[in-house]
Amino acid sequence: METKVMGKTVSYIDQGEGPIVLLLHGWGAQAETYRLIIDHLSTRYRVIAPDLLGFGGSEEPDEAWNVDQYVDFVLAFAKQMAIQECVVMGHSNGGRILIKLLSRKDLPLTIKKAVLIDSAGLKAHHSFSWYVRVYTYKTIKRIMRSKPMKACFPKAVEKAQERFGSEDYRNASPLMREVMVKMLNEDLEEYLPKISASTLLIWGDKDTATPLSDGQKMEALIPDAGLVVLEGTGHFSFAEKWGQCRAVLDSFI
Repeated sequence: METKVMGKTVSYIDQGEGPIVLLLHGWGAQAETYRLIIDHLSTRYRVIAPDLLGFGGSEEPDEAWNVDQYVDFVLAFAKQMAIQECVVMGHSNGGRILIKLLSRKDLPLTIKKAVLIDSAGLKAHHSFSWYVRVYTYKTIKRIMRSKPMKACFPKAVEKAQERFGSEDYRNASPLMREVMVKMLNEDLEEYLPKISASTLLIWGDKDTATPLSDGQKMEALIPDAGLVVLEGTGHFSFAEKWGQCRAVLDSFI
C-alpha cells in the first residue's frame, strides 16, 4: 500500500483487525523484513508498518534528517492513518526513533505499551581498529577536497568509502549516509528516564551492533521496563529464536 506523508510517497503494510500495533523497522531494512511479527500479530491485532523515508518503497527525505525529524514523520504518518491509540514496536534504528518519540510530552496519540528489540539509541563504544578505519577515511576525504587532488584522484574518496565504511554505510545513498551519521552521533541516554510507557526490551546476547549492555542500561533507566534476553542470538534476535520471542510478545502485548 502507498500513501502521501509530508509530500512524500510512503509504502506501508496494513494487516489484520483489532487494536493497533505500529511497527518501525531497522536501518537498511523495510517493513516486509518483519513478516514473522506482522503475520503472527495480525491474527489478533491490526499491524501497521511503514517503510521509513529513505528505505524500502518510500521516497528519501529532501535533506539529511535527524532523529527528531523521523519522529515528526512517524507522528504525521500516524495522523494520516487515523491512529489514536496503539502499541509501538521498533527494532534497531526503529527503536532509536521510538525512544525519542516516547520521551516527548503531549503526544497526539496514546501509547499503551512499547517494545524495543535490539534497539539503537545509545552511543556506541568501538574498538581501536574501528577508530583507525574511521579516521583514516576522514583524513583521506579531507585531503581529497582540494581541486588538484580531485583532478588527479577522482575516485579516491569513493574507494575509501568502500574500504573503510561499514556495510550499511556503503549500501546507502549519499543522502542516507548523511542521515546515518547524524543519527549515530546522537546519544539518547538522557531521554530514557522520560519514557512513561510500560516497555518490553528484547535482546540477543550475541548482538554486536547494539550490545546487550545497551539493553541492560535501558532497563535500568526506563522507569517501567523489563528485559528479555534471547540466548545465542544476534542483532535479529526475534528471527533467530522466533518461538521464544513470539511467546514473550503474546504475554506482554
